[in-house]
Amino acid sequence: MRSLVFCAAALAAAFAAGPTLAQELVARQGDDSVRLSDTACSSELVLRRIDPSDAAEYKSASAMFQGQRFNACWRMMGNVAHLVYEDGDQGIIPVAELKPELAA
Repeated sequence: MRSLVFCAAALAAAFAAGPTLAQELVARQGDDSVRLSDTACSSELVLRRIDPSDAAEYKSASAMFQGQRFNACWRMMGNVAHLVYEDGDQGIIPVAELKPELAA
């Protein structure tokens, strides 16, 4: 299952932290990871799976699980980030699991 579990305030604070961030947050568990971006969702496969009235709320995401890369989109729902993957799988991530990805 491609899901992790987190706190909305920490997510918002991390994205607002400033220009030293690459505008991505990363959650890692061993070699697996999920990256949340603040850019709009552009995956047609995901956008077809969600309610069109909610589409503007979704942002781009990607995940690496067991050596495979998956594209997804995410949005905040209550105190979790809800992810929808291109294959229809869904998951949630707790904010406490996310760390800012520093720009190089």
